Amino acid sequence: MTQRTGSERGVSIVVASDWAPIRALEPAVRSGPEAVYGDMLPILRAADLRIVNCECALTAARRPVWKSGAVFKARPAHVAGLTAVPFEVACLANNHVFDYGLPGFRETLGVLSRSGIRTVGAGMSFDEASAPLSLTVGGGRVTVVNFSEGEDLTASTGGPGVCGWEIDVLAGRVREAKARGDFVVAVGHAGLEYVPFPPPYVVAAYRALADAGADCVVGHHPHVPQGLEMRRGRLIAYSLGNFVFWQPGDLHYRRTGFCLSLEARAGRLASHAIHPYRITDAGLRGLGRGEEGRFRDRLGRVSRPLRSARGVAEAWQAYLAYYGPGGFAKEVRGILEKMASEPRKGAAMFRNRITTLQHSELWRDALTRFMSGRPAPVRPELTRLIREWLTKPLAPGTS
Repeated sequence: MTQRTGSERGVSIVVASDWAPIRALEPAVRSGPEAVYGDMLPILRAADLRIVNCECALTAARRPVWKSGAVFKARPAHVAGLTAVPFEVACLANNHVFDYGLPGFRETLGVLSRSGIRTVGAGMSFDEASAPLSLTVGGGRVTVVNFSEGEDLTASTGGPGVCGWEIDVLAGRVREAKARGDFVVAVGHAGLEYVPFPPPYVVAAYRALADAGADCVVGHHPHVPQGLEMRRGRLIAYSLGNFVFWQPGDLHYRRTGFCLSLEARAGRLASHAIHPYRITDAGLRGLGRGEEGRFRDRLGRVSRPLRSARGVAEAWQAYLAYYGPGGFAKEVRGILEKMASEPRKGAAMFRNRITTLQHSELWRDALTRFMSGRPAPVRPELTRLIREWLTKPLAPGTS
């Protein structure tokens, strides 16, 4: 039998989401960097190319920046958690890689480079941060573009920083790569945390990149799974949920995520599959048959609004109604209290709310809805899904 070439057999790629060896997972990554991946390790290792989002600085630096949210770092030695798989590409366009300032970022770049891990999405200048990463994989070419809302840490003013919300620029880079015949993966870090539906501005941006030619657009940052959409043969996965990233509490969807596997043939998406898992304090485990069936059902339900512009708008209005005046008032009170007790932190929080799309779009549209005498009606099923994503606990005895 004639052996097929790499391009004939296709190129397999696995995309994973947020990786940060912190909190409960720090000991697991430190003591057993392979074991932490559990049932996902064979799936990861079966691919020709592995891509992950490095959701922290890898540094010994001690002084964090002032910012709106939490700051994350791991020690340089924790890079063994990436090389053990191994991941070949680390996406850096996120809101945490600069948590320990420029010294921490420089050290992170050095740690990853010395470990043989290519990076994309952040750099010392705008051109460096927005530059695509192109690789030859199994006889084919794969190009990765990576971008983020960035929480003010973008390179848009020149750098250093992450590649920010430069959708038109990135669409041009995608078109250039497709003109060469590359398979293109666009990876975004954006959107509201914990909700099942992407905001309209995220949908518009991810669709614009797909329309420019990106064969797959993958999102993370919401820390929960969101829906999938096929668009003229191109896949959009709005959020994969958490990966090797532990969040305290026992909420179901913050402990459930999925990896995405892609097969590229002749520079096009031939097939894809999802691989769901539970995040435990020892690492990842695949879902049991019943668990996986329920997960796929729910993923299908939150994907349905993505089938039409009306559905996207209805899902957004449902979240605005759920958030309500009470949610807005609670958020503003928390910021004002922080400004009184810790002014620099409070100022960072307030600036983040008015400069980052995930918050400014929410506030603008929520206030507009509150002002309306006849706000758009909300379908009960959408409200139920939002409540489920935000409040459903893990089943008793589930780990």
